[in-house]
Amino acid sequence: MRHRKHQHTLGVKKEHRSALLANLASALIRHGRIQTTLAKAKALRPFVEKIITFAKKAAAAQDKAQKLHLRRLALARLRDESAARILFNERAEEFKNRDGGYTRIYKLVPRKGDAAERGLIELIPASDKGYRNESKRRKPASKKAAPKSSAKTTTKKTAKPAVAATSETAPTEPSENPKE
Repeated sequence: MRHRKHQHTLGVKKEHRSALLANLASALIRHGRIQTTLAKAKALRPFVEKIITFAKKAAAAQDKAQKLHLRRLALARLRDESAARILFNERAEEFKNRDGGYTRIYKLVPRKGDAAERGLIELIPASDKGYRNESKRRKPASKKAAPKSSAKTTTKKTAKPAVAATSETAPTEPSENPKE
């Protein structure tokens, strides 16, 4: 079966695609955010997140051989020593407590010349909690049937006294309508 075999091909050969993603990833690591087409940004996200995971594992590893191995794996994909140095020496500590989701993509207005969809891809700073904020998470409801049944009983209880109250007070109060 071909399940989960999809990758972003970007309409180019494998060698061109790997060089393109390596250049985009090194630019993203150096600058923190880059502007590109939306398709390239979506293809870049899993590529750069795997490299960041290498840096996180290297920062947590105790064995020097393991650290060197992970650095060489990242360097083989990035193809830029300065970007790898920045990632492993400076940026790896930022992502230490984050479990994935190191990048964010924003959609931008289409490009004027060819109307290609553009996107802004950025590395999420360590201070940004984002959608993974624990204090804002909702607690799952225990049962959906319980609130519905209680809502029906409250509407029935409030509806009956309201009808009884209007029938009792209506004859004693004078009407405001001058035609009656």
